[in-house]
Amino acid sequence: MSARDLAEPYPSVSTDDDATEAARLLAEYKLPALLVVDPDGQPYAIVPGSQLIGQLVPEYALEDPLLGAVIDDRDLDDVREKLTGLTVAEWLPRRRFLPPTVGPDASVMHIAALMARTHTPLVAVVESDGDQTRLAGAVSAARLMEQLVGGP
Repeated sequence: MSARDLAEPYPSVSTDDDATEAARLLAEYKLPALLVVDPDGQPYAIVPGSQLIGQLVPEYALEDPLLGAVIDDRDLDDVREKLTGLTVAEWLPRRRFLPPTVGPDASVMHIAALMARTHTPLVAVVESDGDQTRLAGAVSAARLMEQLVGGP
């Protein structure tokens, strides 16, 4: 089976999109990661939800788990305000890695190794037609696991 067979349509957001709307997309569709494309529609980043959540947690709570334990839900408004007015590009972690991508003929094992090596639950599948490259879909960890161990 190839990436072409495994790839599924996957919602994406642009670097210029509103960060709050991107967060809502992640939550609404229960996505494992945010697939971000540049203004030309090319893969820009794949960021696991846990990293995006980390961008919203106050620094002191990340540094000291005991402080995080005493923050109650009244402080959630502060977290929501952190997104207000930000673009997706501004919300992303500062250290951005190129998104893992494969061509349509990549094998299951190639995709699995790439996913494991990059610690991301999503691999973008891109197709090239000469100078043009387009996003054909994505392979999620859940879809890949179906192939590796069998699904329902």
